[in-house]
Amino acid sequence: MKWTPTKLKWALRIFSPYWGAGIKVEAISKDWKYARVSLSLKRLNRNAFGTHFGGSLFAMTDPFYVLLISNILGRDYYVWDKHACIDFVKPGHGKVTTEFHIDDSVIEDILENTKNGDKYLPQFKVEVKDEDNEVVAQVEKIIYIRKKPQK
Repeated sequence: MKWTPTKLKWALRIFSPYWGAGIKVEAISKDWKYARVSLSLKRLNRNAFGTHFGGSLFAMTDPFYVLLISNILGRDYYVWDKHACIDFVKPGHGKVTTEFHIDDSVIEDILENTKNGDKYLPQFKVEVKDEDNEVVAQVEKIIYIRKKPQK
């Protein structure tokens, strides 16, 4: 199946780990360079302290850099998660949101560093923010990217 941003957005909305956790993919841009994801606090996704469950905060950030970059680069590249780290800054209440941005300079950097078939490990940072625009969690991701060998 050839994914479009709209198809992927709806597929992720019904993806059982996201649906069960209450994670909602709100937007994916047509050029694959932006995505917005939210999570509303509900009775079924709270932790023991009545705040956002940390696993759900991490899950809402998990696949997006890989999904966006792999769709920008196309099938000629391997793209997957290599490493991730989350820093819980403060308890999350209500609705939290995160946004992913891929600048043209990032794509240019990836293309330059992988043109000879070398692996490249760019690092990305994303913040999960509450309704007051305060940071609830910071996530660092390292993505593995390598151009596939030509046949």
